[in-house]
Amino acid sequence: MKKDFTVYVFRCILIISISLFHLASHSCKGPEKKIPLEKPNIIFVLADQWRAQATGYSGDPNLSGLSPNLDHFAAEGINFKNAISVCPVCTPYRASLLTGQYPTTTGMFLNDLHLPGEAVCMAEIFKGSGYQTAYIGKWHLDGMGRWANTPSDRRQGFDYWKGLECSHDYNELIYYTGNSDEKQLWEGYGPYAETADAIAYIQEYSNKKDPFLLVLAWGAPHFPHGSAPEELKSLFKPEQIILADNVSEEMKDRAMQESVGYYGHILALDKCIGDLKATLDRSGISENTIFVFTSDHGEMMGSQGIRPKQKQVPWAESVKVPFLLSYPALYGNKGIEVTTPINTPDILPTLLSLAGIPVPESIEGENMAEAILNPEANMKKAALIMGVSPFAGDFPEYRGIYTSRYAYVEDLNGPWLLYDNLDDPLQMNNLLDQPGHEELLEKMNASLQKELKQIGDEFKPRQYYIDYWGYNLNSGRHIDYSEGAEFQGPGLNKKRTEQSSEK
Repeated sequence: MKKDFTVYVFRCILIISISLFHLASHSCKGPEKKIPLEKPNIIFVLADQWRAQATGYSGDPNLSGLSPNLDHFAAEGINFKNAISVCPVCTPYRASLLTGQYPTTTGMFLNDLHLPGEAVCMAEIFKGSGYQTAYIGKWHLDGMGRWANTPSDRRQGFDYWKGLECSHDYNELIYYTGNSDEKQLWEGYGPYAETADAIAYIQEYSNKKDPFLLVLAWGAPHFPHGSAPEELKSLFKPEQIILADNVSEEMKDRAMQESVGYYGHILALDKCIGDLKATLDRSGISENTIFVFTSDHGEMMGSQGIRPKQKQVPWAESVKVPFLLSYPALYGNKGIEVTTPINTPDILPTLLSLAGIPVPESIEGENMAEAILNPEANMKKAALIMGVSPFAGDFPEYRGIYTSRYAYVEDLNGPWLLYDNLDDPLQMNNLLDQPGHEELLEKMNASLQKELKQIGDEFKPRQYYIDYWGYNLNSGRHIDYSEGAEFQGPGLNKKRTEQSSEK
């Protein structure tokens, strides 16, 4: 009894000491930072092709009053208003998310590549700190066939598994689980079924001693847009869709047609967010759970005269994604907006920091936790974007940066785009076409070169990177994923190149 009382007193003294330390070291304005007593659970919800502009809380008139769960999340949580997709296409984003590294470092700059088992990944790091790990949904990192099973030794540290490499057949969505090669079929609309399984996982593991990391990766709202639930699609009529002013005249009809299903998927996923949040409340773990909602990249939907379904390009509709985070035990429920950009490689070190886990040296991203409470932190932060080898459209290679205000992009010929995103959020006024911005151009160019130098990228033509990693592309300039195609990836192709040179 005396021992228990001594331990209790010691814990109280420790908590008070830590609290005083944080009060002394954080003189910024904002909500008081609390110190959780236990490691937080982490739920990371990843959508596919959901642009930042397509949310009710960001002002999309088509979603006004129709996405209550995300709007409530944004009002009470942390809204990173300048979240950037480092290389806006599926596999490169996902590899960067799990490793905290840039696509030119990993070689994962094309879809349908195999992420090497040697990569130090998110789940492996959290497991090393006592976490249970789970993955549900779209993977797109195995590169061994889009409808093939990813066996347990290639799941990068995720133990609980109900996933598939890649499919967007939402009403006939298959998955694999456990150690079985047998295809399973999600019942009904895939994202609903995947969310129900995530809820079951949360309910079971909320009572366990160890914390958990759960990644739920939906395929929606990625096309086919017409496969959204009918009752939600029916809430939108093509002729009533309000398009952004930067949608070109020739793209308007197509954009309005595609938007009906796009918004239908979004409403379905908003419902899923609400169900997940309600489960946390019922399970009594809301306070000490880090909950993240984001997307891998956006969707042009006719903006800049670029067809719906297109990503990979450097405009805001492609590279800016929603990013909401809640952690009530640390930040309360008062709502915080962060304008400092957060890039894909920054997500892993930020989550590790919030969970009190050391960040491995292999990670290239920045810990952005400080920016949540301190508006002055990372003020000069520039989020690097890249199109190393674009496909699915005739677009040039590029490198660029997004700051809290500006966007600057170069192609191989030099400066290409320069926008003031505060005065011109639709990016309709390229400042490079106007005199008087020479000093800004020089500053942005210097910032871009600094970012490229930090990761050792000299920005060469696409063929340089293709040859360096030994990739073989098809006539569409991408990795062939058809049946019988050669499996490719940084480790696989480099090994083949080395073996050929030895002969």
